[in-house]
Amino acid sequence: MGIIYLLLIVSLVIALIFLLSFIWAAKTNQFEDDYTPSVRILFEDELVKTEKQNTNGNTNGNTEI
Repeated sequence: MGIIYLLLIVSLVIALIFLLSFIWAAKTNQFEDDYTPSVRILFEDELVKTEKQNTNGNTNGNTEI
């Protein structure tokens, strides 16, 4: 019977930790931007292309010798 009390106390402590971490995240605006993560994958290829063009030094894709 003692193990049930121990498991009950441990589970309540864990639940309290999760509740406090959720409250902390909500107060520090961790959930403000819910749009960007869903569309970030759509624009990733364009960012990679522009970074490659910027590192080559030309913007039209032609190689200069």
